[in-house]
Amino acid sequence: MSGRSRLALIAAAAFLALVLQGSANPTAPPGFLGAFRWTVADPHFGGFSAIELSVDGTWFTALNDKGAFVQGRLYRTAEGMIDAVEAGPVTKLKSVRGGPLSAEDSDSEGMAVAADGTTYVSFEGVARVVRYRTLDSAAEPLPRPRAFRDFAHNAALEALAIDTEGVLYTFPEDVGGAKRIRLLTGQRGDTTGPDFPVWRYAEGVWSQPFDLPRDGVFLPVAADFGPDGRLYVLERSFHGLAGFASRVRSFQVGPEALSDQRMHLQSATGFHDNLEGLSVWRDASDAIRLTMISDDNFLPLQRTEIVEYRLVD
Repeated sequence: MSGRSRLALIAAAAFLALVLQGSANPTAPPGFLGAFRWTVADPHFGGFSAIELSVDGTWFTALNDKGAFVQGRLYRTAEGMIDAVEAGPVTKLKSVRGGPLSAEDSDSEGMAVAADGTTYVSFEGVARVVRYRTLDSAAEPLPRPRAFRDFAHNAALEALAIDTEGVLYTFPEDVGGAKRIRLLTGQRGDTTGPDFPVWRYAEGVWSQPFDLPRDGVFLPVAADFGPDGRLYVLERSFHGLAGFASRVRSFQVGPEALSDQRMHLQSATGFHDNLEGLSVWRDASDAIRLTMISDDNFLPLQRTEIVEYRLVD
């Protein structure tokens, strides 16, 4: 059984247990604005692993982990809360040859959109990053460092971000096997391991200039550069039958190191579903917002939700 299948089964059991137990809702972290449950009557809908919003938070592109994307509009109340979603069909990404991605090459996880609209997508399974001039065009693979081949099949390039200079940053969800240990054992205690290597793509060349510091049981699943120039990282921790916890840290990115670490939020276990996508933008009040989307693993006991926070001092 694959790690993803094992995670899906455990997650299903977790949510069933919570329903049967009638668990009380935990307290929301500071800055929480709301969670919009998004449903579409389409068997291809779900499994979302990445989301990107326009600068005004109105238009979006969401990517799932089956090599497909959906684009649409977020309708908001006068207070800026999401109250409706209008979206087009779920559409398969294309391969290098212009046809649909094959099943074994379709584990798309991270997404980053450049200023000119070029979209980059990172993958698990066959760990790699590809470029799409438009989302209906054929894939253009970026060079693949040998180190990418050594990443765990189910813990590779979940996070992908692009800065204002067009430089890409990506890092694996895990190194050292901590994720596999937690999936197999369901343990809740701290899992130590090495820091996460950050890979940078600039001027046609990959380098590995520094690491993302590991802190406790959380593993990185998404990243985005905010309008303040900081790198925001969404991290997830899985706690067996209790469900998922999420947090967001941010860093200043330098030539040779990450610095000025800040913790922006950490949710209680079970407060959100399996948050995997992150987009950072500035709203009409000039506050920075974090918009996140959950991966329901295509299971009816989980949910697709779009979650938003406003950063607070």
